[in-house]
Parts: sequence; C-alpha cells; structure tokens
Amino acid sequence: MFDFIYIFGLFFSFICGVAFAKRKIFDVEKSRLNIGERLVSKRLNAYLMDEQIAGIVINNVTLPIDGSTTQIDHILICTRGVFVVETKHYSGWIYGDPKQKKWMQVLFKKRSYFQNPTHQNYKHIKAIQALFDFVPEEHIKSLVVFTGDGEFKTPLPKDVVLLDGIKDWMNQHENHIFTLNRIQFCYGRLEYLRMPDNDETEQLHLKNLSKQHSV
Repeated sequence: MFDFIYIFGLFFSFICGVAFAKRKIFDVEKSRLNIGERLVSKRLNAYLMDEQIAGIVINNVTLPIDGSTTQIDHILICTRGVFVVETKHYSGWIYGDPKQKKWMQVLFKKRSYFQNPTHQNYKHIKAIQALFDFVPEEHIKSLVVFTGDGEFKTPLPKDVVLLDGIKDWMNQHENHIFTLNRIQFCYGRLEYLRMPDNDETEQLHLKNLSKQHSV
C-alpha cells in the first residue's frame, strides 16, 4: 500500500507541476464549467482517489479538427484507458433512443429536442483517436453522464449513466491497461495540442458551431 501511495504521489506531483506550468489550472478551468460539468469533474476525481487509480481528469478541452473545432467536456486518462465524457444537465422527463438523431425533454408539458449526446460524443471519440493514434481504438471509450433531476422515461442507452452510476460503469473496465508512462505521454500530447482554455477559444468555438448549424 505504501509503495502504491508513494508512486501515485510522485505521479500526481508530476502531473500537477506540468499543468501549473502551462496555465493557472484547476481554479481557472473549473470557473468555465457549468453546474453539471462541475459535478461530473468532481465525481471523476473522487473516483480516482476512492479506487486508488492513477489518472487525471482534464476538463473543457477544445481541439482543432478539419478546419473547425470540437469541444470535449471531460477526458479521463487513467490505468483503465482513455474516457471521453459528455455531460448533460437536464430536468424534466428525458426520452432517448440510441439510433435517433434527436432526444426529447419534456418540462412542464413543453417538449424540446436536443442532439443525441451519444452521436455528439462519437465525434469527440474520433478526434481523440486521431490525437492518440498510438492507442488502440478499443482503449478509448465514450461515456455520457446526465446530471440534474431529469428522469429517463426510456431505458438508459448503452454507455449513458446518471451521476451516481459513474463508479459502477467505470468498474466494468479492466484496470492496468495503461502504465504511468503511457498516461503521462497522453496527457502531454493533449496539453500540447489542445487550444488555450480562454475566452478567445470559447468565442471561436461558438462561431464555428453557428456556422455548422447555419449550413
């Protein structure tokens, strides 16, 4: 146990040192997260600590892709692999079918539609697969987390969980797939190639989204 804690401590110190050198890290980054994203980030970090799994959670990652941008809520890199996490914060009743392009929210008898988050996260998965071309595709996994007090009126699709379901879903995956060196290498490449986490990047991404939806 002592050896594990010591190694994990060295690894964690290294990760924090690199992150702090590149930006003002956690406090600045968390300030850009919405309520649901903060809850998921906190739960993912707690999972690593509670399960004593070496890894790191990176939030609000914007990557350039095909002349545009894609924005990923969370990327968890740990000994179980790479997890690309999309967060949705909803109230009311939720209806979702994995094959449908749009899912439905019913709130106070009003219906509204939103993009199927599993399809949305598939685009994120492809971006991370391109970035981590040295990682087997089966080691890069998609997870969609719903926070808030929304209630699913259809069965939860595969790889979609509520906030309290993160731990059980994560524990389905084999541990010790990644070494500490592999985690560090992935993190280093991501930090080097991601766009700065600032207002300018956010505005550029919103502009790109507007272009996509106007086509």
